[in-house]
Amino acid sequence: MDKMPVAILGLGTMGSGMVKNLLIAGFPCTVYNRTRSKAEPFARAGARIASTPAEAASEAQVILSMLADDNASRAVWVGKDGALAAAPGGTILVESSTVSPDWISELGGLATARGLELIDAPVTGSRIQAEEGQLTFLAGGSKKAIDRISPILTAMSKEIVHMGSAGCGVKMKLLNNFLCGVQVASLAEGLAWLEVSDVDSEKALEVLKRGAPGSPLLGAISARMAARDYKVNFRLNLMAKDLAYAAAAAETNGVDLTTATIALRLFERAAANGHSQEDMSAVIEVLRHES
Repeated sequence: MDKMPVAILGLGTMGSGMVKNLLIAGFPCTVYNRTRSKAEPFARAGARIASTPAEAASEAQVILSMLADDNASRAVWVGKDGALAAAPGGTILVESSTVSPDWISELGGLATARGLELIDAPVTGSRIQAEEGQLTFLAGGSKKAIDRISPILTAMSKEIVHMGSAGCGVKMKLLNNFLCGVQVASLAEGLAWLEVSDVDSEKALEVLKRGAPGSPLLGAISARMAARDYKVNFRLNLMAKDLAYAAAAAETNGVDLTTATIALRLFERAAANGHSQEDMSAVIEVLRHES
């Protein structure tokens, strides 16, 4: 059976790895990125480069967006030469960016008005998982549509979890990132304290990693913080954005994410001190500077 042609909008840290795995799996891919030079390596691997989101969408059966935030997502879907207006009938739209539930609701309504279907399917995992095809998709929307695109999602992932109706995928992703962001912020504070104390830092980290606070995230982030290695796996300013989106979304349900607000302040301070484009583990540097 012929494989569905896919359009990918956005070739950043995550989108690049996702396209690579789709091409390996043999899916016809058209790619669009605001900075064209980032798309050129994929042309050599067999992808077609589009000059606009509309051009990318025009011959696709599935259009997947992987971008930074609501504004970037809105621009590719409904901005000048946007993908939504150019999508052929029957096309399934997949928003894998971590965006707000409000924008997903609006985009879903716009898709429905055109007779199209939207799946919100953000991912867990970072740069390494994207490159290795080991992401987890958190999908919201019609099970029938998710099943239809599952071969495409499977080429990029280890798991597809249907979270419920449209919007549930992004709500789950924001909950996930809220918990991660709070843990990274508290780890930064703890490690900054540890470094100025008389406790053996290396031994202390081993105790923490093996004990009740231990988690895969603590292990990975503490190693980057200790080594001051801030090569981007998950960009710091994106975590700040996700914490803000999570707090706003929870507030609509009457829940005050006080720890998200506190963690957000720390990430914003780090961003203001020049770390916004580094890995989120660089959040510790603002504390090191202050201490």
